[in-house]
Amino acid sequence: MSSASVLSENLPPLAERIRPQVLEDFIGQKILLHKTSLLSQAVLANQPFSLIFWGPPGTGKTTLARILAREFGAQYYELSAISSGIKNVREVIEKGKTAFQIGKRSILFIDEIHRFSKTQQGTLLHAVEDGTITLMGATTENPSFEVIAPLLSRCQVLRLHSLNNKELDKVLNRAVKDDILLSRRSLNIDKDVISMLTESCGGDARKMLNTLELAISMIAENDSDVTMDYIQEALQHRQVIYDKDGDYHYDVISAFIKSIRGSDPDAAVYWLAVMLEGGEKPEFIARRLIILASEDIGNAEPYALQLANAAFDAVHKIGMPESRIILAQITTYLAASPKSNAAYRAIDSALNIVKDRGTDSVPLHLRNAPTKLMKEEGYGKGYQYSHDYENHFVKQNYFPETFDQPSVFYIPGNEGREKFLKERLKKLWKERYK
Repeated sequence: MSSASVLSENLPPLAERIRPQVLEDFIGQKILLHKTSLLSQAVLANQPFSLIFWGPPGTGKTTLARILAREFGAQYYELSAISSGIKNVREVIEKGKTAFQIGKRSILFIDEIHRFSKTQQGTLLHAVEDGTITLMGATTENPSFEVIAPLLSRCQVLRLHSLNNKELDKVLNRAVKDDILLSRRSLNIDKDVISMLTESCGGDARKMLNTLELAISMIAENDSDVTMDYIQEALQHRQVIYDKDGDYHYDVISAFIKSIRGSDPDAAVYWLAVMLEGGEKPEFIARRLIILASEDIGNAEPYALQLANAAFDAVHKIGMPESRIILAQITTYLAASPKSNAAYRAIDSALNIVKDRGTDSVPLHLRNAPTKLMKEEGYGKGYQYSHDYENHFVKQNYFPETFDQPSVFYIPGNEGREKFLKERLKKLWKERYK
């Protein structure tokens, strides 16, 4: 029997076959699943709650929902917002009501919940409110934009992140060792091949496993070497038609963003055309551009964020096909603008410090003193009002007193407006900016 025929047995795809069934086997999302996390405590107390998993594809949203349903001992219903409508939702709610009356809980998982219309989402409100069902939604889009506020207020949003290479290695190792088909063969996959697999999938475990399975289907049954050539061939044969629900969708938006970041307006417009021709929502593209304006341009051209936000508003008002012109304008402007990720690096650096050492007390001289008691306690004492001094600046400490010396989080670049900011900060804080 050939390898291809082995892999074509009447079994689900590799990613489905090795899907973990218990929390102990789940790989990744440590922030959500550590012992004192909200989810872990809910499982321990056997108290399910409505939630929305928000994160990129292949990070475990569906898997977590299924595992949690088993952990809570609840009846589990799963719908896809792409293929389901109000009728399907109401049928599940009725089943939930029947179960609720005899003391049983029901969990409804809705994949791609952001694709439900406002009306469809509205049918869930009462059932979630009265406990008839526990809703678990999954979305790759920001719920703040795509989920109606009344439903969002009834759910806890849990953010999932792309898997890192170490986590992807674990997934790959499990597939080779434990899968009913792959374990039959003594596959030989060297480190370079593993690196290509993990790096080409963008943190998406499902995409990695699909690529591996396709590569192995090309190998003769008596051959055990998974070479670089097979992986490259598998990657080339992956979906090449734009599909808003598939991997290529995420590959194209990645190429689009990276082309703008790399200051190539021509490549950026090409990928923009691919998305628009494929029927991508213009609002989806515009939101990504708002993020990019801060993350990759920042203070090198502060006006970029304002323009990106204006472009989103215009796209929302105008719609297609005219929105293509607006998107092309802002895309080419952002691509041609000077670049800086200094603000992005600054906030991440500061967050790491806060997470590592916790929050410190605000120095007394920086505190407001609206009451007599606060003034007697020394609030605001010694504060120097900057506008009373030459150039509207006076040197004083703004950090917590526990800091031995001020930390440098924001390091301006030498491009565009940020070059001016850098020179000003070097004059004001000579010891810090050398």
